[in-house]
Amino acid sequence: MEGQTSWIRHCHNDMSRDLEDFDSYLDFTNEGGKEAVVAVSVESILPDDLLERILSYLPIASIFRAGSVCKRWHDIVSSRRFLWNVSHIISQKPWYFMFTSSDEPIGYAYDPVLRKWYAIDLPCIDKSNCFIASSCGLVCFMDNDSRSELHVCNPITKCSMKLPEPLGSMFSDYSALAISVNRVFHNYTISVVKSKQVPGNFFQWDISIHIYDSETMVWVTSLTEVLSGWRGGDESVICDGVLYFLIYSTGGGAPDNRHGLVSYNISNHSSHGLLIRSFIPAPCSLTCGRLMNLKQKLVMVGGIGRQDRPDIIKGIGIWILCGKEWREIARMPHKFFQGFGEFDDVFASCGTDELIYIQSYGAPALLTFDMNLKQWRWSQKCPVTKRFPLQLFTGFCFEPRLEINP
Repeated sequence: MEGQTSWIRHCHNDMSRDLEDFDSYLDFTNEGGKEAVVAVSVESILPDDLLERILSYLPIASIFRAGSVCKRWHDIVSSRRFLWNVSHIISQKPWYFMFTSSDEPIGYAYDPVLRKWYAIDLPCIDKSNCFIASSCGLVCFMDNDSRSELHVCNPITKCSMKLPEPLGSMFSDYSALAISVNRVFHNYTISVVKSKQVPGNFFQWDISIHIYDSETMVWVTSLTEVLSGWRGGDESVICDGVLYFLIYSTGGGAPDNRHGLVSYNISNHSSHGLLIRSFIPAPCSLTCGRLMNLKQKLVMVGGIGRQDRPDIIKGIGIWILCGKEWREIARMPHKFFQGFGEFDDVFASCGTDELIYIQSYGAPALLTFDMNLKQWRWSQKCPVTKRFPLQLFTGFCFEPRLEINP
């Protein structure tokens, strides 16, 4: 990006400037002019295993900076043992990548720990207009044109892999993408839910579920079914071995019953009969509904529609699924809600671990909600300006991890 460097180089340059005034050994003389005393750096007397453990508690960005201090530190943070320690000692808070162009896959990633933005170029994709899902450090991209070209990558290490094309018809009216990574063995499962209108019948839609297993490297069509009165969409997530996706009414239902949730058990390839039997209604008249897996708990963020005009939202809520019922756990305070407008499709949201991001489509405004602290907070201002009135901003969150690659 013009005028910007990569976030890794940015960290290294900052560290080089910091080192100009750094000395490992400090000489000084006492007031009496006696023999000089040498203060030994703590770092120089620490054994490698202890220094390695200390460094493993640093945020990801600081680990890259630490690697530029000296050869010893660089060797430590590059070792396989260190990468294993990083993944098991501390959980890194998820970052948020915000696209700054509707044509190119360029943008900035926000680190909520250091509250900084870093310029990042994403590997393996050439457009920002694509389907995106993430889990445990890996991000899956699916193109929006053919919806058959998929890549999996680690945005931090830049390692990526192209997947074989899914089975079945290439074209679908709606598609929903999800990925789930095994945190112990690092194998992963990818699902694509395709929804296509039955020719000549707007009320009936063909639903198909396609599953990819990284161990077998094979796609399997796990389910095909026809829904009446409901269609699939572009929102899905895998949580604790179960695939959940939102479905949308094709007409005839009450305004507060326009959205619903259905599930499919990936572990045993079962929907317990027809998909519609797993139906769970939305908690309210919903807009902009987004599903996310927060520590194997299914969470949904969405706009709460007005009773008289469901397409206009009066607030933004967060719900957690408890059995077959949604329980509201938070609602955005009005002072934050004012920054997101009133009309449908004006915000996006995603989350992982215990952090939820909510972003306005119309401006580079990013709001976070901490599930543990129940705290709302604006991010630092993104270093990008709106170039034209109708420019839209999108993004996704991911865990910054060094030890996992596709």
